[in-house]
Amino acid sequence: MRIVIAGGHGQIALRLERLLAARGDEAAGIIRNPEQSDDLRKAGAEPVVLDLESATVEQAAEVLRGADAAVFAAGAGPNSGTARKDTVDRGAAVLFADAAERAGVRRYVVVSSMGADPDHAGDEVFDVYLRAKGAADADVRSRSGLDWTILRPGMLTNDAGTGQVLLAASTGRGPVPRDDVAAALLELLDTPATAGLTLELIAGNVPLAVAVKDIAGN
Repeated sequence: MRIVIAGGHGQIALRLERLLAARGDEAAGIIRNPEQSDDLRKAGAEPVVLDLESATVEQAAEVLRGADAAVFAAGAGPNSGTARKDTVDRGAAVLFADAAERAGVRRYVVVSSMGADPDHAGDEVFDVYLRAKGAADADVRSRSGLDWTILRPGMLTNDAGTGQVLLAASTGRGPVPRDDVAAALLELLDTPATAGLTLELIAGNVPLAVAVKDIAGN
């Protein structure tokens, strides 16, 4: 498979790129900063320099042409202000979905956030973030041209992955290692029957492959 990942230098994206490379798949990671290119190469991925905040749909579609799937894992980051929550967490996600449709890439997996909701209340930066992610998710869910899956992890940690998770439409709050989020993305990419699902993910006691198989098609 060839997988194109928006936000290719993110912590989850780099983990996913290593997993894809380890089994012989092609990963291309979209990055804004060319200085991050070597980090992607070390992860086994092809760096593609493109700023999704200023790119056109056609520019993004050119990167996606020929891919088997697209993963949106970009984010404005914890130190960004409210304006970039809209331009990255919502705007870039919508543009990338537009580009996937234009390029004919149906399989589209989104790394969202637990609590994402376009109607989320509050004026703090994190509230704005949850509204932006919620709006992006709603946009993706409205598209018949994409076989989308939205993954909403709980509180991300850098603990070593265990491969034991709880994956469901609603899990309740809880932590989850980034290792296991990346592994879940890989399982979702391999399981087309998860298309049309919005799923929450936290640490649990079910082997990841079993959890994805159990939820597929529901």
